[in-house]
Formats: sequence, C-alpha cells, structure tokens
Amino acid sequence: QVQLVESGGGLVLAGGSLILSCVVSGRTFSSYRLGWFRQAPGKEREFVAAINRSGGSTYYADSVKGRFTISRDNAKNTVYLQMNSLKPEDTAVYYCAADDRAFQLTTRGSRYDYWGQGTQVTVSS
Repeated sequence: QVQLVESGGGLVLAGGSLILSCVVSGRTFSSYRLGWFRQAPGKEREFVAAINRSGGSTYYADSVKGRFTISRDNAKNTVYLQMNSLKPEDTAVYYCAADDRAFQLTTRGSRYDYWGQGTQVTVSS
C-alpha cells in the first residue's frame, strides 16, 4: 500500500519561508514522479510544482516560479517544497502526489494515483 505523509506546514508572516516534506512509502521511491498541489478555501485544487523520476526536470506554476523549489531525496523517500517570499495568497492546504505510470513530470492532478492528507500553510500579512 502506498502512503504519502506531508509535514512542515504552519503559520508564517508574509515574506517568510517554510519547507514542506512528504515521505512516500510502499514502493520504490525512485519509480515515482511527484507533484505538489494546493487548495485554498472556496477554490479548486491547483498545481504548484512537479518533478520527474530522476529529479532532473522540474516545473512550476507561474504564481510560485522563482519563489518555490521542488526537490527529492531518493535515499530518504522524500520530496520537498521549499517556499520562500511567502504571500498571503499562498495560504492553502498543500498536498503531495505520486504516480509511477510514467517517467516525465505532469502538472495534471488526474494523472496522479496517490495523494497525501495535506498540510495547512497560512501566511499572514
């Protein structure tokens, strides 16, 4: 059984930083392409960042480009989301997602089979 467990969320002032972690268990971690998504109250879930199996390719939503960094540590079965220069509009529940059906990254939530429970990020102004 594949499980994803996020951590690292919390309350931070605008301009601050947080790092989210997501530990993936159940199968060979290096076989997963991974993504981060978020959902704010009253809004649909949106793509944030993605990384391919090798970690050699990443992609970001325009709203976070230059501020967020996705990375993976295959030895620790963990994917990270480093978030800098946080803004109040970054407030949301953040979810990590995994899929092992393809190598290349994807921004489409429907392409991910496995999801974490989410971690709350709140940015105050």
